[in-house]
Amino acid sequence: METLNQDSPVLEIRSLSVRYGASPALKNVNLALERNKLHSIIGPSGCGKSTFVRCFNRMHELQADIHVSGEILLNGEDLLVQDPFAVRLKMGMVFQRPNPFPSLSIADNVLSGFLIHGIRPKRNEAAAIVETALRKAALWDEVKDKLKKRSLYLSGGQQQRLCIARALAVEPEVLLLDEPTSALDPISTGAIEELMLELKQSVTIVLVTHNLSQAGRVSDNAAFFLLGELVEFGDAGEFFINPADPRTEAYLTGKFG
Repeated sequence: METLNQDSPVLEIRSLSVRYGASPALKNVNLALERNKLHSIIGPSGCGKSTFVRCFNRMHELQADIHVSGEILLNGEDLLVQDPFAVRLKMGMVFQRPNPFPSLSIADNVLSGFLIHGIRPKRNEAAAIVETALRKAALWDEVKDKLKKRSLYLSGGQQQRLCIARALAVEPEVLLLDEPTSALDPISTGAIEELMLELKQSVTIVLVTHNLSQAGRVSDNAAFFLLGELVEFGDAGEFFINPADPRTEAYLTGKFG
């Protein structure tokens, strides 16, 4: 394993290529992501954004006839050669639509990441995990007296924050957010954005979003993908104001997408 320090990238993607059958989805992507930053991944539909992020926690392997080459290094160790279940403890993921387990209570939803992996925290430890994760997701004060209620009791925005709490409960190195606000109303979206800004103090965030305004509001860095190619990556302030590549500028100004 490579020698690491806090200034080294938390994730390094090296020569990552993905194809579904004969169709390329990602083409030789190279990228380094700093820890405790929020990195936005933008681009038109079908450009490879979600495939890129799903490779991080090996969700891509659920697709048939997929072929992957290259490396994804988390703290210097290649995630693509590790046990997928171990990888998913390190890489929390929240999807486009809130997907709490409907038959489970709010508390058991938070703990489900442990249970899926055969880990059963003791009662006192479990209570502490639930409270800590719900506090991190800015949901504790709203549900602390309702922990035994089923998750569907919650509003859509609360359900998405519960999914974030579930992902955070196992203390991942990286939190992957794939269009986490696209199904939410503006008030809930604002709450999730505020939460993202708080969370990046303690966890690296990779955000896939079609919402360019959102990316501009919350990002430290941004990456633009087009037809499976990483076109441009850099500091968000410069990226959105003065993009280096004319294809990035064309996308940001609405000429296609």
